[in-house]
Amino acid sequence: MDAHFLGISELAEAPSVAVVVDVMRAFTVAAWAFAQGAEKIVLAESLEEALALKARHPDWATLKDGPPAPGFDTVNSPGLLRSIDLGGRTVVQKTTAGTVGALAVKEASLVLCASFVVAEATARLLRMRECDGVTFVVTGEDGQADEDLACAQYIARRATEAGTDAAEFLRRAGESRAAAELAEGVRQGVHPDDVALCLELDRFPFAMVATLEDSLMILRPCAVPSLTDEAST
Repeated sequence: MDAHFLGISELAEAPSVAVVVDVMRAFTVAAWAFAQGAEKIVLAESLEEALALKARHPDWATLKDGPPAPGFDTVNSPGLLRSIDLGGRTVVQKTTAGTVGALAVKEASLVLCASFVVAEATARLLRMRECDGVTFVVTGEDGQADEDLACAQYIARRATEAGTDAAEFLRRAGESRAAAELAEGVRQGVHPDDVALCLELDRFPFAMVATLEDSLMILRPCAVPSLTDEAST
């Protein structure tokens, strides 16, 4: 598999296959939203679009980066989201980097959104699809966020070498600037468990696929067969 690692600003054209990585915290939060029962997630272009969608669909749940704000149901924190029942609901998510990265590659034939909590399922899906070339979008810090790069490199390696150990990649993520800012309270809208939850490898058995539906970028969970299931087919 030919893997490329690019920041959002480096995307000159839509790749064929894109894996958009945001570990701390957009796509860890998205995975938790599905675990809490969400049916789908709308990746909003702006806070204004998120609020407009909420106005049209009052039963939808909205979340954003930073502190709580009028019109938003919660914030972009896995620690806070894990106590919210989202059974059957649609979630509207707008974040600083993750949702921006996914929207930047919305024309790709396959868009996966990923973090460590869905790393193995994402790698397995890339193997199943036999993807020759994959562009990993490193969303944080203009493509320099080490937690996102480490996760992207780990998924790329796992897609071709199933025995790859995660320890070094998780160490880099845990020592990243984003992890420090979350742990030290530099960022707002944070739960004390956020960093640990973002570093929880393969917490969930699904990958997350984003597709354009009626001009909206919609993220949904995608069940991926386990290694034993693959072997028996």
